[in-house]
Amino acid sequence: MKMKENKNINRRGFLKFLGAGAALAAAGCSSGDKSGSSESNPAGGSSKAGTGGMTYRVNPSTGDTVSILGYGCMRLPTIPAAEGNGDEIDQEMVNKQVDYALEHGVNYFDTSPAYCQGRSEHAMGIALSRHPRNKYFIATKLSNFAEQTWSREKSLAMYRNSLKELQTDHIDYMLLHGIGMGGMDAYNGRYVDNGILDFLASEREAGRIRNLGFSYHGDVEVFDYLLSLHDEYKWDFVQIQLNYVDWHHAKEVNPRNTDADYLYGELKKRNIPAVIMEPLLGGRLASVNNHIAGAMKQRRPDDSIASWAFRFAGTPDGVLTVLSGMTYMEHLQDNLRTYSPLEPLNDDELAFLEQTAQEILSYPTVACNDCKYCMPCPYGLDIPGILLHYNKCVNEGNVPSGKNDPNYAQARKAFLVGYDRSVPKLRQADRCIACGECKPHCPQGIDIPAQMARIDGFVEQLKQGTLS
Repeated sequence: MKMKENKNINRRGFLKFLGAGAALAAAGCSSGDKSGSSESNPAGGSSKAGTGGMTYRVNPSTGDTVSILGYGCMRLPTIPAAEGNGDEIDQEMVNKQVDYALEHGVNYFDTSPAYCQGRSEHAMGIALSRHPRNKYFIATKLSNFAEQTWSREKSLAMYRNSLKELQTDHIDYMLLHGIGMGGMDAYNGRYVDNGILDFLASEREAGRIRNLGFSYHGDVEVFDYLLSLHDEYKWDFVQIQLNYVDWHHAKEVNPRNTDADYLYGELKKRNIPAVIMEPLLGGRLASVNNHIAGAMKQRRPDDSIASWAFRFAGTPDGVLTVLSGMTYMEHLQDNLRTYSPLEPLNDDELAFLEQTAQEILSYPTVACNDCKYCMPCPYGLDIPGILLHYNKCVNEGNVPSGKNDPNYAQARKAFLVGYDRSVPKLRQADRCIACGECKPHCPQGIDIPAQMARIDGFVEQLKQGTLS
């Protein structure tokens, strides 16, 4: 792809490559309409985001009319468990947010047997089954990551359990989950040697699966190989990580990642719709450095910081829907403002976000996206909580470089007090014994034990006043 050869490509050429806005469906389309297309909403229109109805895209494979905002169900709201041990999903709040999302035009809900420590499908089954089945699309995955679940019997049991938990007789969007993690050996073991891929294709033929695709993490060899099978399997969609940092700089975040412009471009060439995950890079693009946030607010004072990332992810016309894990109602409401309707980025804004991406990468944050695949830790650590607190302090300027830092005293207090408030003492980094059980589960390839040791050492230096 020519874009990868020249990151300073002409901005109008960049917009042409994205096809920005060319397939935006008009607001007011029924969220339950699964056939046909609707009128286009031209890119660069003057209507202000949040004042109209939801923007929709049409899946060329099935004619599904899908909301550009997809409801990600990886991080559902929780409350303390009744028995006082840990937490449980707040079903009442899930129901309330699902109702609100449907009422405001969201019709794509993405879950997995692996999400919320195995509780997401059950909660979404309860919430969604209260509504007519033709008013929403369910996406779920065959999440047979652990080698002990690779057998045909256990993989089939996982698939059938998804139907049961989701209280449905068909899956609208079914994914092979996390293709690329573990390379070709893992792909063959999970889906080929046991005949599961052919089984899922037969389920699509029977109508119990309406769209078949895969989500990609990691080894690009597997991504390219599966696309080479498109003539045979006719992928209806593919889920990729896309945001304004990963567009050109994915390998700077994680060396095993692939730039999103390549992934999107390969799908675009084959007319395969893209479903977007991690538009906020695990929340990092909603909580940027204060200097960057100021520049964004100067340009669009009424818009949230997160809205910049969501507009970027929704601008390419080959994007079917953009997933957002909306734990809180205010997240849902903000995203609805951004996508009702979507105002695609113009060439000047795209150039600004490329500059912003380069600046973000100059700050030493950790590439945690809070997916919680590393959890539960056998020794009780709150791994995501530790890493997210560290990232928050980096962005707020509360990671002092040494005692000569003019902000040392204030930053030291903010880091230590915030650490104790956000992560219970018995779940902090000093509890890590470097067993390494978490490492293979991290899609971002973070060396978690090394990060725990580094952050624990930093905390001790702050406590002892020995940071030089």
